Amino acid sequence: MLGWVLIIISCLVILVVGMLVLVGSWRGHTRELGPPERSGGGLRWILVGGVIVPAAILTAVFIFTVVTQAAVAAPATPPAITVRVTGHQWWWEVHYLDRSPSRMAVTANEIHIPVGQPVRFELTTGDVIHSFWIPQLAGKTDLVPGQRNVMWLEADSAGIYRGQCAEYCGTQHAKMALAIVAEPAGKFSQWLDRQRQPAPAPADSDIAAGARVFASSACSLCHTVRGTLAGGQLGPDLTHVAGRATLAAGMLPNTRGNLAGWIANPQAIKPGALMPVVPLRPTELLAVVTFLQSLQ
Repeated sequence: MLGWVLIIISCLVILVVGMLVLVGSWRGHTRELGPPERSGGGLRWILVGGVIVPAAILTAVFIFTVVTQAAVAAPATPPAITVRVTGHQWWWEVHYLDRSPSRMAVTANEIHIPVGQPVRFELTTGDVIHSFWIPQLAGKTDLVPGQRNVMWLEADSAGIYRGQCAEYCGTQHAKMALAIVAEPAGKFSQWLDRQRQPAPAPADSDIAAGARVFASSACSLCHTVRGTLAGGQLGPDLTHVAGRATLAAGMLPNTRGNLAGWIANPQAIKPGALMPVVPLRPTELLAVVTFLQSLQ
């Protein structure tokens, strides 16, 4: 509401000023040259139009802004859940907090929230300054090293809302996207319960072979797959990676081909990304992709 009020006021001011400029120009061209007029009319126009009216508008906007900020500083009802988001170059780490550690969930780049319920966000960074911005739901909030900033948002309707890092953070800043998935409370609860679970046991020999390659390669040094020996903390948690819609912080649809290409040569897709090229033979690469695609 505040944004629309400011836009309307700005348009009206531009319209009035433009009309006055046009009227003044027309009168200046049509008036015969002569000695300058000396009257108090011009001074009154300056006093009213240049001082009193702007002061009244700015005062009203200031009061409305303060009232609006106070109203949105905290949600009207207690938040349904608290989500901690940590910015990294160039991806988002997401923790769903709970008093019981066993009920916490970890994901990356895709945040699910219940429709019609406020959600509290704790924002931190693992390296440089980032900025958390979901244009359709909330304004920007910075992620500052050594500091925890708090905000909240609420989605009125189900859907996928695109977000973006809004503070320049390096060469791949423009490709540091995220998605807010707003869904009915029941569906959200089911999703969160799945995220809390460890990775499922391999369902066949191909998946089991991929799990062995993943655990014995450099993949397990950077990534965690809960329920396996992979416990790396440098990259995104991959326990349920197959359930995410995109790869590489919103860059690619999460398909088998894109996943294989991302693992084989991430620098060709996102130059400067901290994910290195892992030397895997073609059969090993396909086995790892099969394993990761089983992690729903």
